[in-house]
Parts: sequence; C-alpha cells; structure tokens
Amino acid sequence: MGTSLKGRTVVMSGGSRGIGLAILTAAAREGANAVFLAKTDTPDPRLPGTVHTAVAEIEAAGGSAVAVVGDVRDQADVERAVATALDRFGGVDICVNNAGALDVRGTEELPLKRFDLMQSINTRGTFALTRACLPYLKRSDHAHILTLSPPLNLAPRWLGAHPGYTLSKYGMTLLTLGWAAEFADHGIAANCLWPQTMIATAAVSNVLGGESASRSRSPEIMADAALAVLSRPPHEQTGETLVDADVLVEAGVTDLARYGGGRDPEFDLFVDPPLTG
Repeated sequence: MGTSLKGRTVVMSGGSRGIGLAILTAAAREGANAVFLAKTDTPDPRLPGTVHTAVAEIEAAGGSAVAVVGDVRDQADVERAVATALDRFGGVDICVNNAGALDVRGTEELPLKRFDLMQSINTRGTFALTRACLPYLKRSDHAHILTLSPPLNLAPRWLGAHPGYTLSKYGMTLLTLGWAAEFADHGIAANCLWPQTMIATAAVSNVLGGESASRSRSPEIMADAALAVLSRPPHEQTGETLVDADVLVEAGVTDLARYGGGRDPEFDLFVDPPLTG
C-alpha cells in the first residue's frame, strides 16, 4: 500500500456515516488520526449514526478521533475543525472533501434553494476546507488532498441529466485538478476519487430507492481505494480523477465481489459502463 499512515492526521468534511466514516475507519486501522466536521450531533430518524457513534467506531479501529460539530458552509466551523487538528495532533497531512448534497432533479423541477445548497456544500465547502488546510499541508511531508468527485464526463447524457447537481460535483473536480497544478511545487498531491458503482449509503436509499441499494457495493470499496491513494508518496500520483475499482485492480485486488452489489451492480452517475459485444 505504500507509506504507512500511522500518526498522520486526516481532516474531513462529513464523516459521521457512509463513505466518509468508512474511509476514516480504514485509516484508523493504519494508525491515523481523524478530525471530522459534521452536523449530526443528535440522532436523525432518516440517517444512521451521529458524530459520537462515529468517533467510537474510529477509535475502536485503532485510531484517535475528534468530531467537530458544525457545517462546512460556515467558515468559522471550518477554521475550528482545522484548529482542532493543530491543537490535538499538531498538524494536517490529509484533507478529504467528503461532505455532499445530492438532488438529481432537472432544471425546471429543482428549486433555487436546493441549487444553492448543492453549490454551497459541494463546491464552496470543498474550497473552504482545502483552503483552511493548505498552510499546514505545505508543512507536511505526506500531503494529500482527496476529493470525492467524478471524472469530467461531458457526454450529453450526463450534461443533460441534472445540470444543477452536475455543476456542483464537476466544480469539486475542477478545483482539485487546479490545486494539483497550483501546489505541485509544494509537494501536495491532489486527486479525485469516485465510485464505479452505486454505494450502499443512506443517501442512495433515501434518494434513489431500494432497487439501487440492492445493486450497490459497500462503502468499504471506496475506503480501500482511498487508502491505496493516500498511502502513496504525494509525488507518485497527483492531478488525476480516479475510479475506485480501477485503483484497486491496479493495487492487485482481483475480486471485487467482496464488496457486494451482485453480479450486475448499478454503475454510478457520470460513469459509463464498458462497451460489450
């Protein structure tokens, strides 16, 4: 897997459940520290877990974790999360932009309030957290920015499907590719990671329904792929939009069945199935 993450500090937006929590738990098994900024301080009947259950799960896996209750849209909350990483662990080595809002309604159906929410959490939140982490990433000898956003698929099928959501996610990708170029001389790797298939999270169940959930892989596939990327020395890989399955195959994982999804998992948004026949 490359360099050990033992003693490295990860700062993440979101992280109380789903893919974010899976990544933090996997990093904890390698001895990493975690500081995550999330809103769920008390149980929500629509969503599993809180920041408190997440801390317990991360620490049970072998890492140290601190939850900062707050909103990635709030600059003060973002700065407080980074300050917590400095106070508790002495720095920031890895910034993971995980928090996201999902609404796949078309232009005429999407309320402006929901459009604004997606741009604020997805694109602006990614900018805010990364910007706050940058002074400390520059001091790290293992600096990574990892953004959970898709490859830039400009096929009309995707451009016309849900432009409001697409703008917010492609904005995350463009920012990350920009940082790879902007901070190349500082030794900071900046990459995007996206699932090949739907992932079995509360968002999939709540927004896309049960059939998609049954054909979804577990969040652990994204966690294992993230670890493979974050364990590499920063100079080895930067400025790429990566897909979880491709990362794992390159790392020598030949059987993805362990992650579920059945024989015909549902491909994720912005990912085109391979041509057959």
